[in-house]
Amino acid sequence: MKNAVESSPIPLQGAPLWPLSVAAYRALGEAGLIPKNTELLYGFVYTKMSKSPFHSFLVLRLLHLLRCVLPQTHLLRSEQPITCQDSEPEPDISVVRGTDGDFLSEHPHTAEFVVEMCVTSHDYDRSKLAAYAQAGVKECWFFLGPERQIEVFRRPKDGEFTEHSIHGPGGTLTSSAFPEFILPLGALFTQ
Repeated sequence: MKNAVESSPIPLQGAPLWPLSVAAYRALGEAGLIPKNTELLYGFVYTKMSKSPFHSFLVLRLLHLLRCVLPQTHLLRSEQPITCQDSEPEPDISVVRGTDGDFLSEHPHTAEFVVEMCVTSHDYDRSKLAAYAQAGVKECWFFLGPERQIEVFRRPKDGEFTEHSIHGPGGTLTSSAFPEFILPLGALFTQ
């Protein structure tokens, strides 16, 4: 006979759940009551996925390429929150309009451009799409690492993206948010 009670891996059907607001999530986090390495999605706290070396490689490579073309009127951010209606996702990379000082007391509420590296986290990262669309993020790129492709979402409207395309493994991809950012897909995934 077991002495310990095993917890259910998913919430119990019919059991009441108490979603958190962004303000409650922040307050609990600042009080040390929410573990590090989490993000708020649709009122619920999720533990973020660990990062593989390939994931980190792609983030660093893309940060370098973006720094070369980013206008001074925008900030390049990595693993920093975007405050949405009931979520506070932390995309791998985001480009927001403004200066450091603009975000002294509030996180950005939108972004011009968001990137998620989907090496082992395709479904988890795709679950953030509605939050990004609701926040008016103009363009999202999901790097599908194993497939060596990029899934692109553009033109948010009514909480969803109206344009979707997949690019790669070869060719080039141009950002609609930053037309000067032209990415050679074949070279991106190689050392």
